[in-house]
Amino acid sequence: MESQDFHSAAALLAWQIELGADEAISDAPVDRYALPDRLAKPEPAAKQNTPSKGVPAPAAAVDVSAVAQMVAQQAVDLPGLKAAMQGFEHCDLKLGARNMVFSDGDPSARVMIIGEAPGRDEDREGRPFVGRAGQLLDRMLDAVDLSRIAGTVYITNVLPWRPPQNRDPKPDEIAMMKPFLEQHIALADPDVLVVMGNISCQALLGKKGITRLRGDWVEACGKPTLPMFHPAYLLRNPIAKREAWADLLSLKARLHS
Repeated sequence: MESQDFHSAAALLAWQIELGADEAISDAPVDRYALPDRLAKPEPAAKQNTPSKGVPAPAAAVDVSAVAQMVAQQAVDLPGLKAAMQGFEHCDLKLGARNMVFSDGDPSARVMIIGEAPGRDEDREGRPFVGRAGQLLDRMLDAVDLSRIAGTVYITNVLPWRPPQNRDPKPDEIAMMKPFLEQHIALADPDVLVVMGNISCQALLGKKGITRLRGDWVEACGKPTLPMFHPAYLLRNPIAKREAWADLLSLKARLHS
């Protein structure tokens, strides 16, 4: 076949286009729906839930309340209980506190007072009720011939460590430390309990609403228990001191009955 120059080839191509030969086709028809890129792709294999090699499986959650119960019940005396609480590593409040606040007063006293949680002054000194609320509590007790110095009362808190910014303890924190509080009461074995404030009532009575609960004797941990306003509340609401005085007289009458 003779070679054609450019102009002849271009003229021949234009003539073929005018005749309708504008596409290059093969001798046999092609089913484009059956082409490989149209075929259904296989589903990827399901991932197995087996842990990767070298990666440990997640540990089971620890029931810290059950751990606290076991640790607390192993304490046979108050020094042992204090050591057990100091060694308890599951309460994060411990990480932000300066000191653990265990107790103050005479453990053999007939009256055991349960406060809520340490504040700034208590955290600094490692004793419960040492700030303004503690000073008011001392005056209240002195009015009915009770005193931590004279050994006629014993004082502790629901929580031994100060919550950040003096916030209220969370329910899980109360539940975590409740076994230690119950063992504390069992080892001290007072004649009566005085629970001061909503947090103490929540921990030992399972109830809140101190304005409704105060003044009525109930039972907690097998002991006669008197709910009372917390001294910090009385500092904010001096008008409630009348009810607090009535509760103190009720406590004095109970001790002398």
